[in-house]
Amino acid sequence: MAACLAIVPLAGWRGRATEQLAHHTGEGVGGLLNATFGNAAELIIAMMALQKGLYPVVKASLTGSIIGNILLVLGAAVLAGGIRHKQQRFNITAARAQATLLTLAAISLIVPAAFHYLAAPGGSVRENDLSLEISIVLLVAYAMHLLFSLHTHKQHFAGEQVAAAELENPWSLRKSVLFLAGATALIAWVSEILVGSVEEAAAAFGMTRIFLGVIVVAVVGNAAEHSTAVIMALKNRMDLSMGIAIGSSLQIALFIAPVLVIVSRFVGPRPLDLVFTPAEVLAVFVAVLITGQIATDGESNWLEGVQLLAVYLILALAFYFLPDVAETPH
Repeated sequence: MAACLAIVPLAGWRGRATEQLAHHTGEGVGGLLNATFGNAAELIIAMMALQKGLYPVVKASLTGSIIGNILLVLGAAVLAGGIRHKQQRFNITAARAQATLLTLAAISLIVPAAFHYLAAPGGSVRENDLSLEISIVLLVAYAMHLLFSLHTHKQHFAGEQVAAAELENPWSLRKSVLFLAGATALIAWVSEILVGSVEEAAAAFGMTRIFLGVIVVAVVGNAAEHSTAVIMALKNRMDLSMGIAIGSSLQIALFIAPVLVIVSRFVGPRPLDLVFTPAEVLAVFVAVLITGQIATDGESNWLEGVQLLAVYLILALAFYFLPDVAETPH
């Protein structure tokens, strides 16, 4: 309970730091830095899990973060912003570029899973090589996305510049970065305490490991990120809100997951692959499908937020009733 309450003010400081940072860098860079600081903690935690050989936990947390950000976080932000503002607009070019990359993320999960089931036992020895090569492709694609959004087409990701007069006591760029980094570090520490207590409670209630990893831990661990996206949407800054929500999912799928695959070659009992369970692959595909439908028309309303949240609840129910199964065999 204390950990839950501790996250609230920290989330508020993180949201304020993000807003101040976006004033200096633009909405696109502000959202990217917010997602990067948030995902840095998740990368460290995942590496620790790799060392212990907890591969299903790592994969479930990746899946949970991807669908949680584009369904739960974006859905809550669109709903909250749509209630206060009848119609909200954002840059179409930026949204379509991100939606296309989300499709690439879904493909990167579908292909290894399809290979695993189509190649039969004889193909299992090649899965690690396939996952490594796909990871390299994803890292290159993400690097090209950064070049596109931060250099060649940065005007599409800048969003509306907020005047300094609209901010109370505007911070310097250095202060904004330091506060964002500090708040994120404290949130990561408190979230670890909270996740630990949640795992015990989930076990007591008979929740399965996959439900715990994909839904519970993802929701609790990204609570601060959720609130920041919602706060920005309430202020009618949808470019920044979408940059936080969708940008975080993209970074998880196109950067964090590939880095973990590569690092696992040197850390842990065996290499990590990209062969996710059919339920996880289906969840990511469905999440990407509806997000692409909603995020590419340049405007949003509260009903679209309800639709995203409805899909998330449907997937959560499916994972809740799904029997606990062992890791995908090799």
